[in-house]
Amino acid sequence: MRRLSAVLLAWVALLLALPVRAELPVINLNAGIHVIRAEVANTFETRARGLMYREALGPNQGMLFVFTSLERHCMWMKNTPLPLSVAFIDEAGEVVSVSEMAPHTENSHCAARPARFALEMSKGWFASKGIRAGARLQGLDRAPRPQ
Repeated sequence: MRRLSAVLLAWVALLLALPVRAELPVINLNAGIHVIRAEVANTFETRARGLMYREALGPNQGMLFVFTSLERHCMWMKNTPLPLSVAFIDEAGEVVSVSEMAPHTENSHCAARPARFALEMSKGWFASKGIRAGARLQGLDRAPRPQ
């Protein structure tokens, strides 16, 4: 019994020592007929961490980055093991540009023109759905305000 208690206590200590990923707000976005379940990164800390260390995404799951300013934002893949696609989106919900990003790289992928949002999805998601520059996303008005 003591051995079991010691093992259990060791497991609890290990779990408490692991980095905790805080729950992010989640909203649904629409790209035509496609519904996206987007975790929202709207603070400096959550935007900086993004999808780093994430091992998997669901089929229509992604992360929406909400920026404080309208500008040519750039993304990179440092510490990100998943291949991703990123769509930069302006204030009106129009896709500005889409880039494909390789895992664990530090190349900059920048919006073609000023954007307010970036949406990261599994690599090839936008192309497979026919979503490219000029497409519109709905639901961005439900995103928490940037901080």
